[in-house]
Amino acid sequence: MAKELKEGLSFEQSITVETKDTAKTWGSGNLDVFATPAMVGLMENTALKCIAEYIEEGNDTVGIEINTQHIKATKVGMTVTCQAKLINVDGRKLSFDIKAWDEVGDIGFSKHTRFIIETEKFLKRLN
Repeated sequence: MAKELKEGLSFEQSITVETKDTAKTWGSGNLDVFATPAMVGLMENTALKCIAEYIEEGNDTVGIEINTQHIKATKVGMTVTCQAKLINVDGRKLSFDIKAWDEVGDIGFSKHTRFIIETEKFLKRLN
């Protein structure tokens, strides 16, 4: 690694929920509320950004597992904030605790695992 990955690293980012982020748009429901798949995408992206500067050139990370609870709806126009915390480094396997909240309170939680890969080698295996 360019820098040493260590437990306790964290990253936080916020978005404003737009129509493109709704269950109705994603096809995961019929309502104009923040979609579970959009929340999961935000969670994975937050974990990715948490460790991005620590990944050597020529490497990347891929998500291999996510266990998510979406506990509350969020309406369009509200701000959603997401925080990922690296809780375990086991060789190339990285584990995160992730939480998301809106202006009212908690909306979701995840346990997420990413794996460090050699990009070129990984892509060659897809052929």
